[in-house]
Amino acid sequence: MISQNLSKNAVCSIAALGLLLAGCAQTPMGPTVQVMPGPGKTFDVFQADQGTCKGYAQNAVQGQADAANQQAVGAGVLGTVIGAGLGAAVGAAGGNAGAGAAVGAGVGSATGAGVGAQNSANAQMSIQQQYDNAFAQCMYSKGEQVPGYAPIAASAPVRMMTGADPVVRATQTELIRLHYLNGGADGQMGPMTSGAIRNYEQASGLPVDGAVSSRLLARLQSTPTSAGAPATASAPASGWVQPTTSGQQPAAAPAGWVPPKTTSPTP
Repeated sequence: MISQNLSKNAVCSIAALGLLLAGCAQTPMGPTVQVMPGPGKTFDVFQADQGTCKGYAQNAVQGQADAANQQAVGAGVLGTVIGAGLGAAVGAAGGNAGAGAAVGAGVGSATGAGVGAQNSANAQMSIQQQYDNAFAQCMYSKGEQVPGYAPIAASAPVRMMTGADPVVRATQTELIRLHYLNGGADGQMGPMTSGAIRNYEQASGLPVDGAVSSRLLARLQSTPTSAGAPATASAPASGWVQPTTSGQQPAAAPAGWVPPKTTSPTP
């Protein structure tokens, strides 16, 4: 009778073990969060980022599934031991301690397996959430679009002004050709170059901003040399009055004007 009860207990234990294993926690096979390619990202680059971030997420939850399963197995074993002890005590009171232990062990194993499976299911949800968070963080850092987060704005490249700028140099060359700028073309933007550009823009009917651009360079290159800056005569000094040949005071002579002295020719 006792061996028959023990066989029934073994069957119950195996069934409980199957129930426990069915609820084992596992490392996620992939993310459950939807991520889209970021701005300017090709699909090939997006796939490469996915592979990298899946590996990162797996490392982030590594070992957690095994730890959860070990706890579940421990709950099943503990339930079996407690059930067997209680069953033996009840059976002893009825004169059949062995049968009571067998029945108690089976009931305890099933109960422990159920508790362990529930714990594993809860652990699985937590592991999946941690996996998704790590995956989303990785993809966002690589410039991909993650729900709820704006894509990372690509910063514009900063032009280093320490060296010669080829556009500035070409603009200076054209300004020199058209006689708007004196000196050499060094590729450095300065007040002389900016002033020469403003003079050209004003003479050509263009918006005056004194800035270098590819459009301005094209306009300069299409301007013939004959249309360069006109030569300007030097202005007379302030208060200057053209002298008369008679030596008389001009009508608009300034105050204190003295007629020039004339000398007689030497015989």
